[in-house]
Amino acid sequence: MRRKSPRKPALSREALELVAQRFRTLGDPTRLALLQTLFAEERSVQELCAATGASQANASKHLALLLEQGLVARRRDGLFTRYRIAEPTLEQLCRVVCGAIADRHAAVQAHLAS
Repeated sequence: MRRKSPRKPALSREALELVAQRFRTLGDPTRLALLQTLFAEERSVQELCAATGASQANASKHLALLLEQGLVARRRDGLFTRYRIAEPTLEQLCRVVCGAIADRHAAVQAHLAS
């Protein structure tokens, strides 16, 4: 017989707001493109702009928000600022969400084909 794992207590309103803020931060395609590029390796703003097609001003604005939310970290490297992923679970979260979307898409495609 399978045992039920104990339920975690419900999150407070303040905790739920923090979770919602994290999801809002991840809810922008430009920020997701920047993060996706950073999964491979640490990059400068210029490298991120080249990889994503974002302007330097736009990339910098989004990177500042990602930094504020603790999702990325930065360091000075001579004249450049280099960014890296700071939240170790971020790539796993993105894989879970992308996998769920792929599964949903496959199910819809299968339904339409029948």
